[in-house]
Amino acid sequence: MTLTDVDRKLADRYGRTRSAASRRWTWVVIGAIAVAATGLLGWTTVSNAVNSVDADTTGFTLVDDRTVEVRVQVTVNPGTAVACSLEAQDAEHGIVGFAVVEVPASEDHSRIITERIPTTARPTTGFVRSCWII
Repeated sequence: MTLTDVDRKLADRYGRTRSAASRRWTWVVIGAIAVAATGLLGWTTVSNAVNSVDADTTGFTLVDDRTVEVRVQVTVNPGTAVACSLEAQDAEHGIVGFAVVEVPASEDHSRIITERIPTTARPTTGFVRSCWII
């Protein structure tokens, strides 16, 4: 009897070998987990894209030493109301003005909003910080 025969007999006796059915079920389970993970990734990607808000500062105008006017283009699904935080900064990038603007739901995919922000010091810029669905 060779060492291989002994190992095989001991494995058969004590059940240390895996049957073909056991290996097949292992691959079925791994495949099911991979399919579920791929489906979850796809669903979260589509869900996040559908519920996203895109906001871009299109310009600003320094009205006077205490006011800046900010123009923002908001892109969101039609029928969705959003809120945006607008910010005014001074020459040292300190925040000198802040406003939260609610944009009502509309049938338009893209909307332009213009808002005046009162400031505590002379502003040098104004921009949109972020937008979110309300």
